[in-house]
Amino acid sequence: MFAARPAATRTLCSRRYTWPGRNWRRFYSAEAERSWRTRRWRQTAAVAAVSAGVCGYAIYNYDTAYLVAASVYRSSVAASATCQIAWDYYRNFPELPPEDDASISEGERRAILATRSAVHLRAAEKVKRALMKNGGVYIKLGQHVSAMQYVLPMEWCQTMQALQDQNTASSLEEIGRVIAADTGQTIEELFSAFDAEPIGVASLAQVHRAELRATGEEVAVKVQHPMVRTYSDIDIATVSVMFEFVHSVFPDFKFMWLSAEMKGSLPRELDFRNDKSNAEQVQWNFSAHPEIPLAVPRMVQATERVLIMEYVHGRRCDDLTYLRKHAIDPAEVSRAIGQVFAEMTYVHGFLHCDPHPGNLFVRSRPRGSAPHGRNFDLVLLDHGLYRQLSSRFRYEYAEMWHALMRGDQDRIKYWSRQLSGTDLYRLFAIILTGQNWSTIEAKSLSRTTAAAQFNLDELMEQQPDLFRKITEVLSSVPPVLLLVLKTNDLLRMVDQRLFADQPPLVQQHAQLRTWLQISTYCLRTIRDARAADIGYTPSTTAARVYRLALNRLGFWFSNVALSLYSWMLGVQDMFARWQALFRRVATA
Repeated sequence: MFAARPAATRTLCSRRYTWPGRNWRRFYSAEAERSWRTRRWRQTAAVAAVSAGVCGYAIYNYDTAYLVAASVYRSSVAASATCQIAWDYYRNFPELPPEDDASISEGERRAILATRSAVHLRAAEKVKRALMKNGGVYIKLGQHVSAMQYVLPMEWCQTMQALQDQNTASSLEEIGRVIAADTGQTIEELFSAFDAEPIGVASLAQVHRAELRATGEEVAVKVQHPMVRTYSDIDIATVSVMFEFVHSVFPDFKFMWLSAEMKGSLPRELDFRNDKSNAEQVQWNFSAHPEIPLAVPRMVQATERVLIMEYVHGRRCDDLTYLRKHAIDPAEVSRAIGQVFAEMTYVHGFLHCDPHPGNLFVRSRPRGSAPHGRNFDLVLLDHGLYRQLSSRFRYEYAEMWHALMRGDQDRIKYWSRQLSGTDLYRLFAIILTGQNWSTIEAKSLSRTTAAAQFNLDELMEQQPDLFRKITEVLSSVPPVLLLVLKTNDLLRMVDQRLFADQPPLVQQHAQLRTWLQISTYCLRTIRDARAADIGYTPSTTAARVYRLALNRLGFWFSNVALSLYSWMLGVQDMFARWQALFRRVATA
């Protein structure tokens, strides 16, 4: 029916080819070689075409290509550091047995603590190197971590504190381009003199000393690093992803709130017009308090990335050499700082949330030359990060501190729940005060002279699940309270540095004075809130006046007692300093 095809030909997939017969091995090897070479050339051509396209795009869209490449690099640096420390903790971090575990000897326990400390330090160093390599927002993150002494081990906090002063300066050409783009004028057109070397370099900006050409006024010029805003979104997204990854590996790690807080506050910090408006608000708030030695630099001009302000002579508040040279008492500086931030927290409700020593300067002046009568001004710098505290929050916060001072466990539990939304009131009290629960429970915050600050490693030894509880507390509190906690911790750090060379008794009394100052403002806040309640309560005029008088009289007696106690501490400090001086003279 059908004619047979010749044996020498076959059909495969509609292609006719000649059957090689006996030479089929040689035929297939030659055919495979030709096919491999063809595929190879096609792949090479495709790669060359793609490469040419990428290069062409990069040439004609250099800025976009550079941004993509730099973003990938920065993300890879962060991802590499995160994976390394996650693996290090997973493989090398030993569990800490409970304190009452009799199967562990004291030597073995010390060895476990030493191993844990070594892993903490190793991980912190890796993260610090990654943060410094990326710069910008990452440095800001490290500075935030350095202030979290109530959450993280000391190895982390101490390692990250180096980031307060280790920031890379932008070149003068880069700074000039930012100034020209934002103000429409070059450096030469705006200023008759402009120091090439910055007087301060921070994570987001740097400050130069200059002289305005129009008026001859000496000014400080704060200029944002050119690429900070460009990278900020991708950096924050990368940090969020890294935190989520670590949380997936270690479920007890719940620090996503940290990236959320940065995401909310960073855009405001990157717009220097907010610095100007915040500084002017603070200046207005304290204009009615000439007895407080606060100075805020006058703002001259502000754009998104350039801020020109009055130049202030002075030094960091923790520069003890400068304080001694100008006969400025560190205790007075400490009281002034405490008064300023207590006024912001409890009275104005407008709180500066980044009071590290680089943002608190002291400027000497003749004693009696200003209404406050002191021989210095406290200069507040960097007004980018503020939080508005509601009246309700201030009242609840004051009640919480008042309960802590009295050691009233029931009220501590109640107000802790109101503020933080958690039932872990003891841990919340420890985080808030930086003191052991035994000190709080003994009603000794405002009376003891013991330096009873808590040690995180010791507490974790007593409670192995402490880290989980801490992260649970911090993930449940409102964002504004997180910044208040950070501010408290920074102020404690400033106090420690101010009294670093003082006798031990003076150092302990400095902490007591801080508690007493907080008590005074808490009592005032509670007094005013109760007076408002009395005013709104239906009653006769005579009954209302009587209750208002009792309310004010009761708090007046409390304030007098606190003032007398503070005066007594001052007398003891004076004798302690004299004793230390006599010892130095005797041993000289």
